Amino acid sequence: MVPWLAPDDPFPPVERALGATSGAPGLLAASADLLPSRLIDAYRRGIFPWYSDGQPVLWWSPDPRMVLFPREFKVSDSLRKVLKRVLREPRWEVRVDHDFAAVMRACAQTPREGQRGTWITADIVEAYSTLHRAGDAHSVETWFDGERVGGLYGVSFGKMFFGESMFAHRSDASKIALAALVGHLRRHEIEMIDCQQNTSHLASLGGREIARRAFVTHLRGAVAQPPIPWHFDKTALLDVLAR
Repeated sequence: MVPWLAPDDPFPPVERALGATSGAPGLLAASADLLPSRLIDAYRRGIFPWYSDGQPVLWWSPDPRMVLFPREFKVSDSLRKVLKRVLREPRWEVRVDHDFAAVMRACAQTPREGQRGTWITADIVEAYSTLHRAGDAHSVETWFDGERVGGLYGVSFGKMFFGESMFAHRSDASKIALAALVGHLRRHEIEMIDCQQNTSHLASLGGREIARRAFVTHLRGAVAQPPIPWHFDKTALLDVLAR
């Protein structure tokens, strides 16, 4: 039985999430609220919301957990050429937190193979925008000739980044944003990006699964660290290309 959380109820231990043989592996709890305080508590415990319009807020902590170690980020030969061109040509920009809500809306509106609708509801946009205004959520945006063509957003506490979603309206635009993020996180000795769920796209970029126990152990130490600065541009790609 998945517990229903009243506004003041704490999350159950992540070990109580439904297992692999259930119909919803990783599902931990449900609630009616998506308060920013609840979101912050969730991320610090290795829990995230994922649900659709018309559903209650569903809270998840899957085992295993998909992560990307910035030092393991894979740069193919073709992507390397793209990143070098981005660095060379002024018409390409990487902007951070230029318009966080617009990035969320773009992620919500971008069609995805095998997916109908979106989990990025109006309530999700509002809740994460509140975190953004508090300095706990960020967008990394790829711009070409003054137009936003791709990007990503996520949550950051201490020395941990939790990736949420990406979009691309031009070839490789989301990969450019991710590569810039990886370069920035490397510079600040961030060891892990949470990717939540396993996808072939993330695996192609170096993402892999680890046991939830290992993820939570790392998480506890990482979120206790001082926050990193969130000001960088496309020169962060130099760190990716150098390795």
